[in-house]
Amino acid sequence: MAENSTPSSSETRPNFLVIVADDLGFSDVGTFGGEIKTPHIDGLARDGIRFTDFHAAAACSPTRSMLLSGTDNHVAGLGAMSESIREFQKGQPGYEGYLNDAVVALPELLHDAGYLTLMSGKWHLGLTPDRYPSRRGFDRSFTLLPGAANHYGWEPQVEEKMPGFLARNSSFYVEDDTIIAPADLPANFYSSESFVTKLLQYMEERNDKQRQQPFFAYLPFSAPHWPLQAPEADCLDYRGVYDDGPEALRQRRLARQEELGLIPPNTRPHDVITPAVDRPLTKGWEALTEVEQKFSSRTMETFAGMVQNMDRQIGRVISYLKSTGEFDNTVVLFMSDNGAEGLLLEAYPVVTENIFDYIERYYDNSLDNVGRFNSYVWYGPRWASAATAPSRLYKSFSSEGGIRVPFILRYPKLTSSRSGQVDTSFATVMDVMPTFLELAGVQHPGNTYRGRRIMPMRGKSWLSYLTDPRQRHIHDEETVVGWELFDRQALRKGRWKAVMIPEPYGPGKWQLYDLSSDPGETEDLAAQERDKLQELLKHWDEYAKEVGVAGAAPQYGVLQVAD
Repeated sequence: MAENSTPSSSETRPNFLVIVADDLGFSDVGTFGGEIKTPHIDGLARDGIRFTDFHAAAACSPTRSMLLSGTDNHVAGLGAMSESIREFQKGQPGYEGYLNDAVVALPELLHDAGYLTLMSGKWHLGLTPDRYPSRRGFDRSFTLLPGAANHYGWEPQVEEKMPGFLARNSSFYVEDDTIIAPADLPANFYSSESFVTKLLQYMEERNDKQRQQPFFAYLPFSAPHWPLQAPEADCLDYRGVYDDGPEALRQRRLARQEELGLIPPNTRPHDVITPAVDRPLTKGWEALTEVEQKFSSRTMETFAGMVQNMDRQIGRVISYLKSTGEFDNTVVLFMSDNGAEGLLLEAYPVVTENIFDYIERYYDNSLDNVGRFNSYVWYGPRWASAATAPSRLYKSFSSEGGIRVPFILRYPKLTSSRSGQVDTSFATVMDVMPTFLELAGVQHPGNTYRGRRIMPMRGKSWLSYLTDPRQRHIHDEETVVGWELFDRQALRKGRWKAVMIPEPYGPGKWQLYDLSSDPGETEDLAAQERDKLQELLKHWDEYAKEVGVAGAAPQYGVLQVAD
């Protein structure tokens, strides 16, 4: 561990830059084993620390609520995504579908403590004016409100007064409190580029007083979330790279992860799981026609182009901070919000319309048009499984493929003596807020904030771990962390993890894994370790009650162990 002291009150308080990629798989960037060119993200890792046992929620808005509240998504209002709240969940505390008033948000506390708080990117924590980022502590904000949008701002269904296939949105983009219609976006709008341009504008517009303030900058990209769209030049850099299919890519990435020390030697990956439907995206590579193979590889080329472009935009932010002399006093965090997106979009829980009718009406998905502003494609479970390997499944699942994400921390005062190292300590997105507050010298208010009752944080600050070489873990072996989303549950305690995934993607019963020897969740130990499973299920029951998981015990599999 690095032997660094905690910053004293007399020292300059650190700035914070939080970069979140959307649906980025564990091995998509170069420093985590991928072939996609990401030199700027790789540079953060070279100067910082990579964490390989860092966990988010299984989907976007729940993770974002945990990041900005330091507590569980069921406490913070995203027990279910706003697009998929079911009747029995409506009206339940923690299922509001937005970042609720039971928590205080990180930017609120940092703003109160004298930080300049800036945001540019995807919000997904509330669609109405009373839930905009400007109401949760941000001084300036340019945001995509819903969970997905055309990356070029081309939303023809809005002009025709037709709903999209997601839940209806009254608006897509907002700057501070001003709604911006898609048609009013700049002609050259592209999400990753435009989000960074706006953030840099806010940074450059700081007056003399604001330049004396520390800043908290939140940069949540909407890339590489579907629809897969990227500038043609970025996509062309990967033409032909994926012509041997997703399984070949999966094997290359597994080998590279082992070479980089990201997974133990001879780690057994979980088998690829696909839905039992007859679609090109679910078939093995050899079962596809040549035309289908070309289309499939083109979607992956586009995905790679999105990631490459995002990395280049991150480089613009880094260059700016270096030019102002602020980079080395900035805590830089890079992460994904969940595992790679592997579901077929037509079967996704948040889809409210017939996706194919929507695409046929407005889009051109011919091969040569894939990735352009008027195409609408996704890449399916096999490419996603290449990105989450050796883990099981992908986004929306409580298995490791859905919740284990790449995480990089760079802050020379804390990470310089461990530059380039890989850290295997278990940690979660709930730890970010307590860590930042301690670094900033800010106390969480406890149970009350501005006259309203709030819930405490469940995460733990990393500061003592990063500064005390005697601490071997962020969380001790007795720490219990639970997950639940879309009825898929999990509980972690030390090296043990209990998982319950309903059919058809799982057996519909609790399973048990020793992640220290089986990170791919390939060997179910429920039968051999019944006492351990019962112990974890007791913790699950306690967790579900503490955070308010809604649903009857039989429906959610609580305390049920199959014979």
